[in-house]
Amino acid sequence: MSLIDFILNIVGLLLWLNWRAAESPVGAKAGTSIVRTLRPAGPPRPRYYYWGALPVLLLLRALFYWGAGPPIHWNPRLFLGPITLSFRVDMLGRMVLFSVLSFGVALGVFYLWLLLLSCLNAQVPNADPVQRLVRVWLGRLERLPVAIKLLLPLAVTALAWCLIHPLLARLDLVPANALGRLLAQGAVIGLAACLTLKFLIVALLLLYLINSYVYLGEFPLWNFVDATTRRLLQPLQKVPLRVWKIDFAPVLSMVLVLLAAEYAQRGLAQLYQRL
Repeated sequence: MSLIDFILNIVGLLLWLNWRAAESPVGAKAGTSIVRTLRPAGPPRPRYYYWGALPVLLLLRALFYWGAGPPIHWNPRLFLGPITLSFRVDMLGRMVLFSVLSFGVALGVFYLWLLLLSCLNAQVPNADPVQRLVRVWLGRLERLPVAIKLLLPLAVTALAWCLIHPLLARLDLVPANALGRLLAQGAVIGLAACLTLKFLIVALLLLYLINSYVYLGEFPLWNFVDATTRRLLQPLQKVPLRVWKIDFAPVLSMVLVLLAAEYAQRGLAQLYQRL
Protein backbone atom coordinates (compact mmCIF):
# COMPACT_ATOMS: atom_id res chain seq x y z
CA MET A 1 0.00 0.00 0.00
CA SER A 2 2.87 2.38 0.71
CA LEU A 3 4.14 1.77 -2.82
CA ILE A 4 0.67 2.49 -4.21
CA ASP A 5 0.58 5.73 -2.21
CA PHE A 6 3.98 6.71 -3.64
CA ILE A 7 2.85 5.99 -7.22
CA LEU A 8 -0.37 7.95 -6.76
CA ASN A 9 1.64 10.88 -5.40
CA ILE A 10 3.66 10.78 -8.63
CA VAL A 11 0.41 10.83 -10.62
CA GLY A 12 -0.76 13.80 -8.58
CA LEU A 13 2.52 15.60 -9.24
CA LEU A 14 2.11 15.02 -12.98
CA LEU A 15 -1.37 16.55 -12.85
CA TRP A 16 0.02 19.53 -10.94
CA LEU A 17 2.95 20.00 -13.34
CA ASN A 18 0.66 19.76 -16.35
CA TRP A 19 -1.39 22.56 -14.83
CA ARG A 20 1.76 24.64 -14.26
CA ALA A 21 2.94 24.01 -17.82
CA ALA A 22 -0.51 24.95 -19.18
CA GLU A 23 -0.52 28.14 -17.10
CA SER A 24 2.91 29.34 -18.19
CA PRO A 25 3.74 29.32 -21.92
CA VAL A 26 7.28 28.23 -22.59
CA GLY A 27 7.78 30.50 -25.53
CA ALA A 28 10.27 28.31 -27.39
CA LYS A 29 10.43 27.15 -30.95
CA ALA A 30 8.53 24.03 -31.83
CA GLY A 31 10.53 20.88 -31.23
CA THR A 32 12.98 22.47 -28.79
CA SER A 33 10.90 22.36 -25.65
CA ILE A 34 10.44 19.32 -23.46
CA VAL A 35 6.95 20.56 -22.66
CA ARG A 36 6.08 20.61 -26.36
CA THR A 37 7.69 17.22 -26.81
CA LEU A 38 5.68 15.62 -24.05
CA ARG A 39 2.36 17.13 -25.04
CA PRO A 40 0.23 15.16 -27.48
CA ALA A 41 -0.70 16.62 -30.84
CA GLY A 42 -3.88 18.64 -31.01
CA PRO A 43 -5.34 21.42 -28.88
CA PRO A 44 -4.27 21.42 -25.21
CA ARG A 45 -6.73 20.46 -22.52
CA PRO A 46 -8.18 23.30 -20.44
CA ARG A 47 -6.42 23.93 -17.15
CA TYR A 48 -9.49 23.06 -15.09
CA TYR A 49 -9.14 19.44 -16.23
CA TYR A 50 -6.02 19.13 -14.10
CA TRP A 51 -7.48 21.15 -11.21
CA GLY A 52 -10.51 18.89 -11.17
CA ALA A 53 -8.62 15.63 -11.57
CA LEU A 54 -6.25 16.25 -8.64
CA PRO A 55 -8.86 16.52 -5.81
CA VAL A 56 -10.77 13.60 -7.35
CA LEU A 57 -7.58 11.52 -7.23
CA LEU A 58 -6.93 12.43 -3.58
CA LEU A 59 -10.51 11.62 -2.57
CA LEU A 60 -10.69 8.34 -4.49
CA ARG A 61 -7.45 7.04 -3.06
CA ALA A 62 -8.64 7.97 0.45
CA LEU A 63 -11.75 5.86 -0.17
CA PHE A 64 -9.55 3.04 -1.47
CA TYR A 65 -7.31 3.16 1.61
CA TRP A 66 -10.34 3.22 3.89
CA GLY A 67 -11.83 0.14 2.20
CA ALA A 68 -8.72 -1.90 1.43
CA GLY A 69 -6.50 -0.94 4.38
CA PRO A 70 -8.23 -2.64 7.35
CA PRO A 71 -8.33 -6.18 5.86
CA ILE A 72 -4.56 -6.16 5.32
CA HIS A 73 -3.85 -4.33 8.61
CA TRP A 74 -2.10 -1.44 6.85
CA ASN A 75 -0.84 1.34 9.11
CA PRO A 76 -0.59 4.60 7.11
CA ARG A 77 2.34 6.70 8.23
CA LEU A 78 3.55 10.13 7.22
CA PHE A 79 7.28 10.62 7.70
CA LEU A 80 8.24 14.22 8.52
CA GLY A 81 11.90 13.75 9.31
CA PRO A 82 12.20 13.72 13.11
CA ILE A 83 8.51 12.88 13.62
CA THR A 84 6.22 10.22 12.15
CA LEU A 85 2.44 10.62 12.10
CA SER A 86 0.31 7.46 12.19
CA PHE A 87 -3.28 7.48 10.93
CA ARG A 88 -6.13 5.07 11.63
CA VAL A 89 -7.02 3.41 8.34
CA ASP A 90 -10.56 2.53 9.47
CA MET A 91 -11.63 6.20 9.74
CA LEU A 92 -12.53 7.84 6.43
CA GLY A 93 -11.91 11.38 7.62
CA ARG A 94 -8.38 10.54 8.69
CA MET A 95 -7.73 8.79 5.39
CA VAL A 96 -8.78 11.94 3.54
CA LEU A 97 -6.41 13.96 5.73
CA PHE A 98 -3.61 11.44 5.16
CA SER A 99 -4.18 11.53 1.39
CA VAL A 100 -3.99 15.33 1.29
CA LEU A 101 -0.98 15.59 3.59
CA SER A 102 0.88 12.80 1.80
CA PHE A 103 0.53 14.64 -1.51
CA GLY A 104 1.40 17.95 0.15
CA VAL A 105 4.67 16.51 1.46
CA ALA A 106 5.53 15.08 -1.97
CA LEU A 107 4.75 18.42 -3.62
CA GLY A 108 6.85 20.30 -1.06
CA VAL A 109 9.85 18.00 -1.53
CA PHE A 110 9.59 18.34 -5.31
CA TYR A 111 9.58 22.15 -5.12
CA LEU A 112 12.52 21.98 -2.73
CA TRP A 113 14.43 20.09 -5.42
CA LEU A 114 13.38 22.65 -8.03
CA LEU A 115 14.67 25.48 -5.83
CA LEU A 116 18.07 23.78 -5.57
CA LEU A 117 18.27 23.40 -9.36
CA SER A 118 17.22 27.02 -9.74
CA CYS A 119 19.94 28.22 -7.36
CA LEU A 120 22.65 26.09 -8.97
CA ASN A 121 21.75 27.09 -12.52
CA ALA A 122 20.76 30.70 -11.97
CA GLN A 123 23.08 31.81 -14.80
CA VAL A 124 21.97 29.15 -17.27
CA PRO A 125 20.04 30.73 -20.17
CA ASN A 126 16.57 29.66 -21.24
CA ALA A 127 18.12 27.97 -24.25
CA ASP A 128 18.55 24.94 -22.01
CA PRO A 129 15.15 23.19 -22.30
CA VAL A 130 15.41 21.34 -18.98
CA GLN A 131 16.29 24.45 -16.99
CA ARG A 132 13.55 26.34 -18.82
CA LEU A 133 11.10 23.68 -17.69
CA VAL A 134 12.31 24.08 -14.08
CA ARG A 135 11.61 27.80 -14.32
CA VAL A 136 8.16 27.21 -15.79
CA TRP A 137 7.25 24.95 -12.88
CA LEU A 138 8.61 27.41 -10.30
CA GLY A 139 6.76 30.34 -11.82
CA ARG A 140 7.14 33.51 -9.74
CA LEU A 141 9.42 31.75 -7.27
CA GLU A 142 12.10 31.74 -9.95
CA ARG A 143 12.38 35.55 -9.70
CA LEU A 144 13.27 35.51 -5.99
CA PRO A 145 16.87 36.19 -4.90
CA VAL A 146 18.99 33.12 -4.17
CA ALA A 147 19.14 33.92 -0.44
CA ILE A 148 15.35 33.95 -0.17
CA LYS A 149 15.11 30.71 -2.16
CA LEU A 150 17.42 29.05 0.35
CA LEU A 151 15.41 30.27 3.35
CA LEU A 152 11.99 29.76 1.80
CA PRO A 153 11.67 26.01 2.59
CA LEU A 154 12.29 26.64 6.30
CA ALA A 155 9.79 29.50 6.46
CA VAL A 156 7.09 27.63 4.54
CA THR A 157 7.55 24.45 6.58
CA ALA A 158 7.40 26.33 9.90
CA LEU A 159 4.26 28.18 8.81
CA ALA A 160 2.60 25.01 7.51
CA TRP A 161 3.40 23.16 10.74
CA CYS A 162 1.86 25.95 12.83
CA LEU A 163 -1.29 25.92 10.68
CA ILE A 164 -1.84 22.16 10.59
CA HIS A 165 -0.75 21.46 14.18
CA PRO A 166 -4.05 22.45 15.88
CA LEU A 167 -5.92 19.93 13.73
CA LEU A 168 -3.35 17.22 14.41
CA ALA A 169 -3.51 17.95 18.13
CA ARG A 170 -7.32 17.79 18.09
CA LEU A 171 -7.04 14.34 16.51
CA ASP A 172 -4.50 13.27 19.17
CA LEU A 173 -1.81 12.72 16.56
CA VAL A 174 0.61 15.13 18.26
CA PRO A 175 0.68 16.83 21.68
CA ALA A 176 -0.40 20.46 21.96
CA ASN A 177 2.40 23.04 22.13
CA ALA A 178 2.90 26.78 22.41
CA LEU A 179 3.45 28.90 19.30
CA GLY A 180 7.14 29.47 19.94
CA ARG A 181 7.80 25.76 20.27
CA LEU A 182 5.75 25.08 17.15
CA LEU A 183 7.89 27.50 15.14
CA ALA A 184 11.04 25.78 16.40
CA GLN A 185 9.60 22.36 15.57
CA GLY A 186 8.60 23.57 12.10
CA ALA A 187 12.11 24.86 11.47
CA VAL A 188 13.60 21.49 12.49
CA ILE A 189 11.15 19.66 10.21
CA GLY A 190 12.12 22.06 7.42
CA LEU A 191 15.81 21.30 7.94
CA ALA A 192 14.99 17.59 7.88
CA ALA A 193 13.10 18.10 4.62
CA CYS A 194 16.25 19.64 3.14
CA LEU A 195 17.99 16.32 3.76
CA THR A 196 15.83 14.82 0.99
CA LEU A 197 18.09 16.75 -1.38
CA LYS A 198 20.54 13.88 -0.93
CA PHE A 199 18.42 11.77 -3.29
CA LEU A 200 18.54 14.43 -6.02
CA ILE A 201 22.24 15.11 -5.55
CA VAL A 202 23.21 11.43 -5.54
CA ALA A 203 21.05 10.81 -8.62
CA LEU A 204 22.74 13.70 -10.47
CA LEU A 205 26.21 12.48 -9.48
CA LEU A 206 25.40 8.93 -10.54
CA LEU A 207 24.03 10.03 -13.91
CA TYR A 208 27.06 12.28 -14.40
CA LEU A 209 29.39 9.39 -13.61
CA ILE A 210 27.64 7.06 -16.05
CA ASN A 211 27.51 9.70 -18.80
CA SER A 212 31.24 10.41 -18.33
CA TYR A 213 32.24 6.89 -19.36
CA VAL A 214 29.31 5.67 -21.46
CA TYR A 215 28.09 7.52 -24.53
CA LEU A 216 24.33 7.92 -24.17
CA GLY A 217 23.68 10.21 -27.11
CA GLU A 218 23.21 13.94 -27.52
CA PHE A 219 20.15 14.80 -25.44
CA PRO A 220 19.37 18.00 -23.53
CA LEU A 221 19.00 16.01 -20.32
CA TRP A 222 22.63 14.89 -20.35
CA ASN A 223 23.86 18.44 -21.00
CA PHE A 224 21.75 19.62 -18.08
CA VAL A 225 23.08 16.86 -15.79
CA ASP A 226 26.65 17.60 -16.82
CA ALA A 227 26.38 21.36 -16.24
CA THR A 228 24.52 21.01 -12.93
CA THR A 229 26.85 18.37 -11.52
CA ARG A 230 29.94 20.35 -12.42
CA ARG A 231 28.61 23.15 -10.24
CA LEU A 232 28.01 20.69 -7.41
CA LEU A 233 31.60 19.45 -7.72
CA GLN A 234 33.19 22.91 -7.70
CA PRO A 235 34.21 22.71 -3.99
CA LEU A 236 36.35 19.65 -4.83
CA GLN A 237 38.01 21.10 -7.93
CA LYS A 238 41.27 21.89 -6.13
CA VAL A 239 41.50 18.44 -4.57
CA PRO A 240 43.56 15.98 -6.70
CA LEU A 241 40.97 13.23 -7.14
CA ARG A 242 41.73 12.24 -10.73
CA VAL A 243 43.86 9.13 -11.24
CA TRP A 244 44.79 8.61 -14.89
CA LYS A 245 41.46 9.08 -16.67
CA ILE A 246 39.28 8.20 -13.68
CA ASP A 247 37.71 11.03 -11.69
CA PHE A 248 36.85 9.99 -8.13
CA ALA A 249 35.22 13.31 -7.24
CA PRO A 250 31.64 12.12 -7.96
CA VAL A 251 32.12 8.97 -5.87
CA LEU A 252 33.65 10.89 -2.97
CA SER A 253 30.87 13.46 -3.18
CA MET A 254 28.18 10.77 -2.99
CA VAL A 255 29.81 9.25 0.09
CA LEU A 256 30.15 12.65 1.79
CA VAL A 257 26.55 13.63 1.02
CA LEU A 258 25.13 10.36 2.36
CA LEU A 259 27.27 10.46 5.52
CA ALA A 260 26.45 14.11 6.20
CA ALA A 261 22.74 13.48 5.70
CA GLU A 262 22.81 10.47 8.05
CA TYR A 263 24.51 12.33 10.90
CA ALA A 264 22.37 15.43 10.32
CA GLN A 265 19.21 13.34 10.49
CA ARG A 266 20.24 11.86 13.83
CA GLY A 267 21.10 15.29 15.20
CA LEU A 268 17.79 16.80 14.08
CA ALA A 269 15.87 13.90 15.63
CA GLN A 270 17.57 14.53 18.98
CA LEU A 271 16.97 18.28 18.67
CA TYR A 272 13.28 17.74 17.96
CA GLN A 273 12.91 15.52 21.01
CA ARG A 274 14.26 18.30 23.21
CA LEU A 275 11.71 20.85 21.95
